Amino acid sequence: MEMLAFYYFLAFFLAFFLLSKQLFPMRKNLPPSGPLSLPIIGHLYLFKKPLHHTLARISAQHGPILLLKFGSRRVLHVSSPSAAEECFTTNDIVFANRPHFLAGKYLGFDYTAFGFASYGQHWRNLRRITTLEIFSSTRLQIFSKIRTNEVHSLLRRLLVVAGNSSKSIEMKFMFFELTLNNMMMMIAGKRYYGDNVEDLNKARQFQELVEEIFGAGGASNIEDFLPFLKWVGFNGLEKKLVRLQIKRDQFMKELIEEHRMARTQSKDEKSLLDVLLSLQEDDPNYYTDEIITGIIHVLLTAGTDTTAETMEWAMSLLLNHPEVLKKAQAEIDTIVGQDRLLNESDVAHLPYLRCVINETLRLYPAGPLLVPHESSEECIVGGYTIPRGTILLVNQWAIQKDPKLWEEPTKFIPERMESIGGVRDGYKLMPFGSGRRSCPGEGLALRVVGLALGSLIQCFEWERVDEELIDMTEGTGVTLPKAKPLVANCKPRPTMLSFLSQL
Repeated sequence: MEMLAFYYFLAFFLAFFLLSKQLFPMRKNLPPSGPLSLPIIGHLYLFKKPLHHTLARISAQHGPILLLKFGSRRVLHVSSPSAAEECFTTNDIVFANRPHFLAGKYLGFDYTAFGFASYGQHWRNLRRITTLEIFSSTRLQIFSKIRTNEVHSLLRRLLVVAGNSSKSIEMKFMFFELTLNNMMMMIAGKRYYGDNVEDLNKARQFQELVEEIFGAGGASNIEDFLPFLKWVGFNGLEKKLVRLQIKRDQFMKELIEEHRMARTQSKDEKSLLDVLLSLQEDDPNYYTDEIITGIIHVLLTAGTDTTAETMEWAMSLLLNHPEVLKKAQAEIDTIVGQDRLLNESDVAHLPYLRCVINETLRLYPAGPLLVPHESSEECIVGGYTIPRGTILLVNQWAIQKDPKLWEEPTKFIPERMESIGGVRDGYKLMPFGSGRRSCPGEGLALRVVGLALGSLIQCFEWERVDEELIDMTEGTGVTLPKAKPLVANCKPRPTMLSFLSQL
């Protein structure tokens, strides 16, 4: 009887314990939530564009680790190197997932694209493919001639425009054209802008498609955080994305089929599409057209406007700091000389030019909040408990402008980068992210920016259109565009004119 009573008591105690955990859950040590969180919308009422500015201001008041509510979703906002390091080292696997957003459902970001696929074997396969077949040193070297040709095409266009002394040059589109042509030449061996365009009709289709994709509002929207809006008929973005998906898939289908037909005549792997189709021939069940389309789409969206914007910010900073421009030009004249054009291998021997690029990336990182991560399980950051399914935003823009970390952080001082020697400085400077989901295209981006920026400095004299400084106001978007496109005057340097005329 005594043993039976003991078992009854034990069962009662266990049931009470489990029930009390459900009814009265223990309060976990969650991070501070900052300002007042309103019902339903949470902290969304506070946000003004650009978002990284708003979050930086909130963080300055409430701390570098905050657990915010974006409607129905928890968001961990981190704005200190130590917290970022903890996320990308100790908790790297936990935060290796990407949050699912509406755009991903229709543009392939959730599954087919290596940058946005959920963490697991599929993502590891895609990462391995892109690392070896697209962004490896060997593959980048194979495509070096494409980068050189596209930069020379830019120089030719500038030479023609510079011949009209009354015409100023808008650089934004020229940089965007350079990066898109470079990427599409790598992907498909075709140019879609400027000179030597084979199919004008296809080029127009491509240009319209690119304009729509970049105007689609990025990878997230208010409907991602307030899903009930869809139930009341607020689904305008979804309808737009469906139409865009159909248009994109049709263009990609025709492009893939064109290369597939060409491969029946030649097995040469001249482009990335050829490489991917070769993999498809070996394993057609895995390397489907959907997978190939997703990879191409991310290469275009992640590797074009980010690089173009970095070049535009860099030229804007140089025009506002002519002494820096002269110093960079003098370095090129000394090391490269004036008897030939700069080539890609020269950039490694131009430390001050690399300092200019790194300082630009510090002040204006292409991804100010990096690409969002999401926790796959509960973890600890800074001593706080982070629930499963929490979106992680690392405010790299705030870290790289923190006066506790950088002296005169808002000033453009390339010399500060001389002691760093690279594009990373622990977790104080990491414009391409960190951890297993850092940007795999870092090497390609730095090659394009280094060659293009160095060539512009070597070949032309640059001036502002008037005495006013270039407006450095930031625009809005997923990346970090200028609010006002860069417009400048340039003229060929007399010592380089003969080389430019031969391009």
